[in-house]
Amino acid sequence: MGVFVSDHLGIYIHIPFCVQKCRYCDFTSYAGKNEEFKNRYIKALLKQINQAATGRSAASLPALEGRIVDSVFFGGGTPSLLSPDQLGLVMAELRTHFVFTEDCEITMEANPGTVTLEILRGYRELGINRLSFGVQSMEDEILKTLGRIHDSAEAVRSVKLARDAGFDNLNLDLMFGIPGQTSEQWTSTLQKITALSPEHISFYSLQVEEGTPIYNDIKFGTLEPLTDEEDRAMYHAGLEYLREQGYHQYEISNGAKPGKECRHNVKYWTLEDYAGFGVSAHGFVDGIRYCQGDDVTEYIETLERDESPVIWAHKNEPEDSASEFMFTGLRLVRGVDLTEFEERFGISFESMYKEILEELEEFRCQGFLVIEEGSTNGEGTAEGGCRRMYLTERGMDISNRIMALFV
Repeated sequence: MGVFVSDHLGIYIHIPFCVQKCRYCDFTSYAGKNEEFKNRYIKALLKQINQAATGRSAASLPALEGRIVDSVFFGGGTPSLLSPDQLGLVMAELRTHFVFTEDCEITMEANPGTVTLEILRGYRELGINRLSFGVQSMEDEILKTLGRIHDSAEAVRSVKLARDAGFDNLNLDLMFGIPGQTSEQWTSTLQKITALSPEHISFYSLQVEEGTPIYNDIKFGTLEPLTDEEDRAMYHAGLEYLREQGYHQYEISNGAKPGKECRHNVKYWTLEDYAGFGVSAHGFVDGIRYCQGDDVTEYIETLERDESPVIWAHKNEPEDSASEFMFTGLRLVRGVDLTEFEERFGISFESMYKEILEELEEFRCQGFLVIEEGSTNGEGTAEGGCRRMYLTERGMDISNRIMALFV
C-alpha cells in the first residue's frame, strides 16, 4: 500500500491550551489561560507566520512566501479550545502567504467534550477537513487514571457530532500499556472504537515521562506499571484486530483505511519540508531544522517586540539528513527505499554505513529486518525497480535498537 509523498510544504501550528493537564503529559501546554491571553497568542502566531513568509524569521531560514502547501496540522494542547473565529484569523494569514492545493489536508486535534455541533460546523467552514480526537480509551476507569476530561459516552457523542458537521476523515487516538489496564479492556476499547468507523486509528504505548503525576504514582507505588511483555502483547493484539477490521498498518503506531493515511505525519517520516509555528514548535525547511522556545509568555512577548521567536536553527550536513532519512523512514511499514537513498545523497547505503552492516545483518538473520531487491508495499509484495529495507512486525518491538544504529 503506497503512502503519499510530496515535495510541497507542510505546516504545523502548536496551540498550547488545555482544560487541564493530563496526568501523563509532558508536552508544552497550559491550563486555565483566559481569552485575553489566547488572543495575544493568536496575534503572536500571525506575526510569526508573516515573519517566516517574508524571510524575517531567522537569518539562516529562507522566505516561504508563495510556497505550495498540501498539509496543515493544528496540534496541542487542545486546539478545539479556540473558536472558529480565532482559528479563522490563523487560516486567513496562512492563505495570504501560501498557495493551498485543492486537496490540502487540514487536520485539527480535538478533545471529546470540548466541541459542539455549531463549533464543528464553524471549523469545517474554515476548510478544516480532518479531525483527530484524543480518545485514548473507551474504559472510564482508564480515562480517570490518565486524567482525561471526558468519558467514553462523550467520545461517542463527539464523533457523532463530527459526522453531523460534515467531517468524513476522522482519526481516533488510542493508548495502551497503561498501569492497571487489562488485555480485556484493551480489546473492548478496540471493539468500541472500530464500531465508530473512523478512517484512521493511532495506537501508542504509554510513555511514562519523568515529573508527570503518573510517573510519581509509579515511583511511589500507587500505580503498578505493566511489564514489557504485557505491553507488547497488547500491541500485537491491536495490530491483528485492526487488520481484521480493514485498517492497514502503514507506520509503527498508525493504521488507516486505504487512502486515509495522515499526509502531514508522513512528511516527518520521509524527510519532507514543514514549517513549524507557535511555542515549542519545530520545523524543517530546505535542510534546516529550527525550533521555538517552550515558554509561551516569552514567545508572545518576543513577537510583540517584533523579534523572531526562533531560538535554534541548524543546517543539516548530508550525513545528518541521511541518518534522519533512515531512522524516521524505518518507522514506515514500507521502510526505506535504498535506491532513493543513493539518488538523494550521492552515495550508496553500503558505503555510507559500512561500519554497521554487520549489525544490520545480525538483525536480518534474526528476523527483525528485511532487505530485499525490488520495491515493496510493506506487505511483502515486490514491485521491482529498487531495493528496500523495512522492519518486520517482530522488528517493530525493538525498533529503537535498530534505528539507533543510524544516529
